Amino acid sequence: MAEKILRIENLIKKYSGVTKLHDINLSVEKGEVVVILGPSGCGKSTLLRCINALEPVHGGKIFIDDDEITAKNAPLSLLRQRIGMVFQSYDLFSHLSVLDNIILAPLKVQKRNKKEVTEEALKWLERVGLGGKAHKYPRQLSGGEKQRVAIVRTLCMHPEVLLLDEITAALDPEMVHEVLNVVLDLSKDDTTMLIVTHEMRFARAIADRIVFLVEGKIEEISPPEVFFTTPKTERAKQFLESFEYEDVKKEKA
Repeated sequence: MAEKILRIENLIKKYSGVTKLHDINLSVEKGEVVVILGPSGCGKSTLLRCINALEPVHGGKIFIDDDEITAKNAPLSLLRQRIGMVFQSYDLFSHLSVLDNIILAPLKVQKRNKKEVTEEALKWLERVGLGGKAHKYPRQLSGGEKQRVAIVRTLCMHPEVLLLDEITAALDPEMVHEVLNVVLDLSKDDTTMLIVTHEMRFARAIADRIVFLVEGKIEEISPPEVFFTTPKTERAKQFLESFEYEDVKKEKA
């Protein structure tokens, strides 16, 4: 039986009294890639932020292994190290080099050996196609390069679960491919990931399961081959048709 590394039980999240997430239940197995899809404003990013304890919850529980993230006295600084998150914005320090951006948290937060962390960072940079950029500064990088640095920075903290929140949303179209290729490569390493994206082809290629969220509720959970060919709900069909329409419109242009 596969090991459940992340469990969400009856999760409720509210903003100003309005319920944003309704009774969310989801388990993620170690090494699994779960892609969260849904219309804008449905609560996808909110769900990731709750998992990483960046947002307080108003009901339910979240566990990584047997440790409850949502417990009142949970050691959040330690738990967040186990759940890495990459955002739309790169959040790189402009006054630090690429290498220094990457090794800062492992050195300051995890108190690791500088030589060991530096060697690991350089290996990751080489792997994601940025081997010659270690001593560059963020202003000298493209958007796609900055996002790859942000991914490497998170991986060097050795998270058990990786959360990716619309990591290509701020990129020009030609830069999207280079970032998604890095994530596809990570999936081959059995990296446990929860991904929020609007890149449908990428979602279909990388996901073990699709979670379809509508108005803060899980409408459907299916394997990608089912969701993209024979979705179970009418709302999912409408969602997919809207992307098909966009593809047709672009082809005519």
